[in-house]
Amino acid sequence: MKRYPGIFLRGLGMGAADAVPGVSGGTIAFITGIYEELIESIKRFGPSAFTALRQGGINGLAQHLNLGFLVPLLAGIALSLISVAHAVVWLLDNQPLMLNGFFLGLVAASALIVARHPVGWHWWHILPLALGLLLAQGLPVLMPAVNGLGSQSLVLLVGGSIAISAMLLPGVSGSFLLLSMGLYDVVMEGLRGFDVPLLVWFATGCILGLVCFSRLLSWLLRRHYGATLQMLLGFIIGSMPVLWPWRELIRYQIGGENQVIPLDYRYLAPWDYTAVTGESAQLLGVTAVAVIGMLLVLAVARLGRTSGDTPGQDNPGAPLADKEKNSDA
Repeated sequence: MKRYPGIFLRGLGMGAADAVPGVSGGTIAFITGIYEELIESIKRFGPSAFTALRQGGINGLAQHLNLGFLVPLLAGIALSLISVAHAVVWLLDNQPLMLNGFFLGLVAASALIVARHPVGWHWWHILPLALGLLLAQGLPVLMPAVNGLGSQSLVLLVGGSIAISAMLLPGVSGSFLLLSMGLYDVVMEGLRGFDVPLLVWFATGCILGLVCFSRLLSWLLRRHYGATLQMLLGFIIGSMPVLWPWRELIRYQIGGENQVIPLDYRYLAPWDYTAVTGESAQLLGVTAVAVIGMLLVLAVARLGRTSGDTPGQDNPGAPLADKEKNSDA
């Protein structure tokens, strides 16, 4: 019971991050110490659940699925997504530099935390690190092709599957991929207006993505833990340019309902941003919120290492906790 408030708060943080293009809820899960338990818990939704139900009844199924962890976490994510939608849309429209600066600080500190994670490092880990960097940069470029699939229902199904898979990866923003697919405004408006048919198609895609991608991530973490961490680090570093506050959109396409889908940016120094756009760079304010973001992440990570309610410490539902982490050493 004492774990529930802490898990719920982590869910609030993940939901808030997932609502912002350029930030990943997976990053919040990683720095707060619940990433591996999250992946392993999601993976358990499969045929093994029927065996657990048959052998242990409802209680056995709940323990097998680690519902004591997932229910408060998902409740926090859902509440945050619904409540933060209005605030995020307003901030993106009215204070984009400050918002991006804050999350740039969050992601930068997250990269530092992943980089110093206790795992043996080998020279060949450069390869998964480079792969993570390339995928983080390349995925948004490929996303507009999803709009060519046809009906909006199919686009929502595929888009939900891709976005939720990205949200499981630290550094890869599912919201930014939705933006690249031209679906971000559609989904956010659906959340705000509670458009049930739209949300059902999108949620179905999310479920499919979770079931499939969680199994892949679980296998990678079990068999190649060190290399997987380096790939995740590459994802995080590769996502940082997307959050650079001072940038100019130089290439885009128009999606459905005349929505602008960004394809490429030109990154500017703060003083060049003012010269190009004629708007204030808000340098002091952006720097301040970036520092606040970094300090917040470092504080949360420190609490996650010392807090008694850190998920996975005393929970039999986190099988990765007792595995050898240096399996690829």
